[in-house]
Amino acid sequence: MNIGLIGSGGREHALCKNLSESKFVDKIICFPGNAGTSSLAINVQVDILDFKKILKLIKFYKIKLVIVGPEEPLVNGIVDFLKKEKIIVFGPNRYAAKLEGSKAFMKTICKQNKIPTAKFKICNKKNQVKKFLTDCSLPIVVKADGLAAGKGVTICKTEKEVLKSTNDIFKGKFKSSKLVVLEEYLLGEEASYFVIVDNNTFKFFGSAQDHKRVFENDKGPNTGGMGAYSPAPIITKKLEKKIISKIIVPTLKALKTKNNPYNGFLYVGLMIKNNEPFLIEYNIRMGDPECQVILPRLKTDIFKIFKYATLNKLKNIKINWKKQKSMTVVLCAKGYPGAYKKNLKIQNIDKINLSEKDFIFHAGTKIVNNVLRSNGGRVLNVLSLGTNFKSIRKKIISNIKKLKLKGIFYRKDIGWKVINKKNENY
Repeated sequence: MNIGLIGSGGREHALCKNLSESKFVDKIICFPGNAGTSSLAINVQVDILDFKKILKLIKFYKIKLVIVGPEEPLVNGIVDFLKKEKIIVFGPNRYAAKLEGSKAFMKTICKQNKIPTAKFKICNKKNQVKKFLTDCSLPIVVKADGLAAGKGVTICKTEKEVLKSTNDIFKGKFKSSKLVVLEEYLLGEEASYFVIVDNNTFKFFGSAQDHKRVFENDKGPNTGGMGAYSPAPIITKKLEKKIISKIIVPTLKALKTKNNPYNGFLYVGLMIKNNEPFLIEYNIRMGDPECQVILPRLKTDIFKIFKYATLNKLKNIKINWKKQKSMTVVLCAKGYPGAYKKNLKIQNIDKINLSEKDFIFHAGTKIVNNVLRSNGGRVLNVLSLGTNFKSIRKKIISNIKKLKLKGIFYRKDIGWKVINKKNENY
C-alpha cells in the first residue's frame, strides 16, 4: 500500500522511518518531507495548505492512506476535505482540531466538563485583562488563542509585561487570532501523555517530558522544543488513572456529544502539581520532539495501528513497547526561536557510525547541490536508546561532537531534572 505523509519536520522523519519498516507499506510519499525522508520516501514539494493540489498528488501516486503530521492543515480542515473525496485519512476533523486551534475553545470544554486546568479568562479587550490582573496573582501566563508555531505563550512576571503581551496579540501579532487567554501560573512539573483515538476507544501511545525553553537550566523564551525524553518518570500508574478519568475521558465524551468524535493522535500537555494532573494544552497530533523519542520505543507495526484506527477497530490491536528509555537533543540554528541563520552547511553526518540504538532525525534540512544544509530553526534531532538517561545523554553528546557544524547550538542539559535526582533507575 502507498502511504501519504504530510509534513516536513523531525516528527515526520520519525513517522516515515517507522512506516518504512512495515511489510505492508510499498511506497511513502512525503508532502514535502525533508533531507532525511528523501532516503526513505518520495519527497514532493507542495504547499501543505493547498488541499486541491495535495488531492491531485494523492490520486497520481495511488495513495490509499494519508497521515497528517502537523497541526496547521488539521486545523484548516484537511481531514474533512479529503474524507469528502473518499480518501482514508488519519487525524481529527476541523471541529475536533479546535482543541489545539483555539485555546479559548479548549478552556471552554474544560469549564463545561469540570476538567482540572489553570484558572483562566478569555479576553478581547484591555479592561478584561485589567480585571483578571486584580483577580489573579503574578506571574500570569499570556496565550494567543490560535496557532502560533510554539511561540504564542509568554510567562509574565509584571503587570507591564502582561499588558504589553496582550496588546501585541490584540493588534494581530499572530495571524490566527486576536483573542487572548490569560491563565494563572501553575508551579509543578510538566509532562506529556499521548493517546491514539478512534470513534469507539483510545489507547495509550507513550509519555514524554520535553524542554521548551531555549537555554540551559530552562532559561529564555519558549521554543517548539529543545529536547525530550521518554517515558516520563513522573507519570505513575496512579497518576495515569487520574489523567484518563479526569481529563481524557470527559474531553472525548464532550466531543462525541457534539457529534464530532475525536480521531487521531491526542497529545495531553500536563502540569503535575501535588501528584494531581492539570491540563495545560491539547495538541491534535504527535508532539515534536516527543514523537522522535516515543516512536523508537514502539514494537508494534505502526501501519497496523493506523489501519485499525481508521477502521475504528483500535480495540482489536495490542500496542507493545520496548522497555528501553530514549532521549533526543535538538540542534538549532543560531538565533532561534527569533531570527535565525539560514542555509547552514551540515557536514560529517554520514561519517557517524550509528548503532541500532542511535538515530538522527532531520527537521529543518534540505539538500542543495548534493550538500546538506539547514532549512529551519530546528535542524536535527540526535537520539539514543538505553537503560538510563544519564548514559543516553552522554552518547548523544558524543555523536553530536562528531558532526561538523557552524552556527548551530544545542542544550547539553536535556533531562537534567530526572538525571539530577540521582536515582539508579533513571
